[in-house]
Amino acid sequence: MKSKIKWAALGGLVLSFASLIVHLFLAKSTADLVQYTAITVFTEDLTPTLTTRKGPAFRKLWGNVKSLEPLHPYPNPRSTYPVSVEQNNGFIYAKISGSFEKIRNSIVDLVAISRLLNATLVIPEIQESARSKGISSNFKSFSYLYNEDQFIAALANDVTIVKSLPPILREARRRKECQIFKPKSSASLRFYTSEVLPRLKKAKVIGLILTDGGCLQSALPSSMVEYQRLRCRVSFHALQFRPEIEALGKLMVERLRASGQSYLAYHPGLKRDALAYHGCAEIFQDVHTELIQYRRAQMIKQGIISEELNVDSHARKRNGSCPLMPEEVGLLLRAMGYPPRTRIFLSGSETFGGQRVMIPLRAMYTNLVDRTSLCSKTELANFVGPETPLIPDPDQLLPVKSSNQLKSEWDKSGPRPRPLPPPPDRPIYRHEKEGWYGWVAEKDKEPEPSLNDQREQAHRLLWDALDYIVSVDAEVFFPGFDNDGSGPDFASLVMGHRLYEMAAARTFRPNRKYLAELFNTTVDHLYYPPRNWTFAVREHLNKSLAEEGLLKESNLSKTKFFLSHPIPECSCSTVKATDIVHSGKNNNLHLLFEGQDECPKWMQQLRTQEANADEVDSQEDETDLNGQSESEGYNGTDAIPSLEQDEEMDPDD
Repeated sequence: MKSKIKWAALGGLVLSFASLIVHLFLAKSTADLVQYTAITVFTEDLTPTLTTRKGPAFRKLWGNVKSLEPLHPYPNPRSTYPVSVEQNNGFIYAKISGSFEKIRNSIVDLVAISRLLNATLVIPEIQESARSKGISSNFKSFSYLYNEDQFIAALANDVTIVKSLPPILREARRRKECQIFKPKSSASLRFYTSEVLPRLKKAKVIGLILTDGGCLQSALPSSMVEYQRLRCRVSFHALQFRPEIEALGKLMVERLRASGQSYLAYHPGLKRDALAYHGCAEIFQDVHTELIQYRRAQMIKQGIISEELNVDSHARKRNGSCPLMPEEVGLLLRAMGYPPRTRIFLSGSETFGGQRVMIPLRAMYTNLVDRTSLCSKTELANFVGPETPLIPDPDQLLPVKSSNQLKSEWDKSGPRPRPLPPPPDRPIYRHEKEGWYGWVAEKDKEPEPSLNDQREQAHRLLWDALDYIVSVDAEVFFPGFDNDGSGPDFASLVMGHRLYEMAAARTFRPNRKYLAELFNTTVDHLYYPPRNWTFAVREHLNKSLAEEGLLKESNLSKTKFFLSHPIPECSCSTVKATDIVHSGKNNNLHLLFEGQDECPKWMQQLRTQEANADEVDSQEDETDLNGQSESEGYNGTDAIPSLEQDEEMDPDD
């Protein structure tokens, strides 16, 4: 009897131990999944049915802009455009550094320059990944972001591209016998034809170092329109991300659209360099202001800025030079009618001010997520690839005292018995600081980037690539800031890609100066604004979606950054400009379609079939928008409303 009890007890222990092992295994295997499965179970207002998705309320928030639907991407050459292999003048290699958008624009310009000089382009080196220590050996330099084979194949009819220099020229480069140029982003055609081309023909190889976000002027003569179309083919077709980035980006889009929902992508544009360049330090507080001013002083010393160090940031904000703060964006979206549980994706690898500045927006829109809440740690680790561990920074290591130092301290500690001595002084370790800006409290000079900092810069390129995919695919995109033509930036690049690929998608182009004036009129009633203030916001933002916003964007940005507004060069229209004139529609629409080429017949037939299928929806939209205009009773053209015109609106209206 006792032996049976012993065997039963032993069996129970074995089962308990096996159960514990199984539970530990399951906990470990699912721990990484909890990160996104718990957060991406979005709180829903209503389950979208077929009726609600086709209703007028849904189309007002998420539907296409009907007046822009005739625009379609068409970057193909309109004339004979072969690659001249017989008269090749030599090889061009390049080193590119900068942020994601600067690297992308530099690559686009490089291809155009190679075509202009009739040279063979060597796959450029991306310095942020090339000089980072210990990153995955699976992806190096250009392939860290982009698919090399796709890049070469897609441009085979435009430029000859190779992965490396021939052995003889490679040795000459190692001996530093090659001519090196450092062109600016606004370098002219004459610079290349008169200075670079003769040396290329003589040496058969030249090098370019690009740090300014490009190497060719944005505006080109009308006779070189094919070069503008080449830029579009490079940026929107040839520059495909490596498969791991594409796969994870599409997976993030699927998770945002789970249960049939639409989502809005928002890019704050709160980057330290942009804030310092435009003088927006005082819209922040405490250490953030000091950090921006330090960076502004560096830019002045480098000759990037020719203004004074201290400027009135509030005046700059009223002038529209500073980004919209997340709280302001939340109020604008609420005025547009987006419900509190709208899915909003926060893009951008850097948000200056951190999560603190996002608190007001997160309070208004609870379904605010970013890549860290949509992806598990395992997915991000696999996406980055295997990396070599780095040696910790010196200030992270505990100080080690020798035996002689310890004995000396003991001898100086006084007679025994004695009270315990006070704790010794010790350095402030990095994990105890508030963030990377902890150096402000300790020293006057910003430290040089450590190995970990360099690796983080490489990682930021990957984060921006993911955010770029999600932002381009979003039903709605709202930029908190774009450079308005002062150079390439993330929001302008996304806006240009969306305009090229799907011109009718809802892409807001807010006039920050006008919105700053609007906010000033109701500064004491931000969360309970008058009804006419809400109508003014809606009218302005709705206009920014359509032809009026596009024309303003073209005037501001195109001359400095072509990819922010690649029409009419890289698009075509399924309607003729003369038809728009005779139809009696507004003059802005006529100006927008004036330079558009007519789409090929095969494309027009395809679009006609799609238009016929959506004809009923189009009529409902026009009826709804006309009814909205009449009922709101606001006919001003970007006029600032008076607070005395109406009572405060219901916050739930």
